[in-house]
Amino acid sequence: MEEDKLRDLIAPALGSAADEAAACIAVPPGLFGEENGHIGAAELAFALSLVLHHGLLERVPTGAAYVTDCRASGRRVMLDHGALRTICLPGGAATGTLPAGAAAFARILQPLGYALADTYPLDRLRMTGYAWCHKEYPETIAQYFISELHVDRFDGAFQEAAGRIFGTTRDPLDTETSGLLDLLAREGRLSLDNAIALLPSLAAMFDRHHDIPSLADYEILKGQSSEAAWIATEGNAFNHGTDRVSNLDMVVQSQRDAGRAMKDRIEVSGSGRVRQTATRADWLEREFAVEDGTVRRSVPGSFYEFISRDIDPATGTLDLRFDSGNAQGIFKMTALDA
Repeated sequence: MEEDKLRDLIAPALGSAADEAAACIAVPPGLFGEENGHIGAAELAFALSLVLHHGLLERVPTGAAYVTDCRASGRRVMLDHGALRTICLPGGAATGTLPAGAAAFARILQPLGYALADTYPLDRLRMTGYAWCHKEYPETIAQYFISELHVDRFDGAFQEAAGRIFGTTRDPLDTETSGLLDLLAREGRLSLDNAIALLPSLAAMFDRHHDIPSLADYEILKGQSSEAAWIATEGNAFNHGTDRVSNLDMVVQSQRDAGRAMKDRIEVSGSGRVRQTATRADWLEREFAVEDGTVRRSVPGSFYEFISRDIDPATGTLDLRFDSGNAQGIFKMTALDA
């Protein structure tokens, strides 16, 4: 019954792929159990993470192969978190018509039941990371790790190129979607019809909404920041999704045995309780504007991550925190020379 309700919610967004997408991810026990004709904020939050995870797999063949292996073994992915990158122009100016940086997504996550859990300096990358955790289901509904790239920490040429690229960004959050989010924030739930209408609009936020970058401006960004170059081609798409596993070393070895390109080492948090690694980004072709038209170039796309989390003895609960060092190591998976 729970899975029927989930499929009813995601089917309009995913079509014939709804059953496959729903079968990939572990559903929090009891989440879809209430039969009242409504969809709660937590249910919608989980559905959004599922839709975004499916979209990621369509762009990341290595991740899709891993998830296929999981399904063949009878295991579902425990989606720990998804990550996306945003731009913060000098002075906190809006990115085109989109609110600056992580604020563009805070207005989505808060009505879905998320709260800002912590902030992480990513100084080597001239970025800041923000972790958003679900208040009602912190351990079983995926967190979001949203990073902001601080354009004002780069030189003048970089700032000008970033302004030309990201200044064209359009805000996809329309009046109808904003109204439904406001209703969700007030009531904590929506009718099934309203939830079905809202879900694709929320998923559409996680995409590129600026114009095709010029090749010249892309090269300027690439020369100083692989992360800025990535945002220039991919926008606010899911940078990676993450499976929470119990034996990270075994997972890493199995991926290497399968011939999948992996990060050279496992990142370990300062506490020792959080361990992470990832596949290397799958490359794809993207279009760039040039003086006489457009050209296509191969660039790094998204990737798939694996994480293990131990119990925090201070709380007796799973350590859901992130680590600045770990995050900066994982970001290298989309470096142009990775």
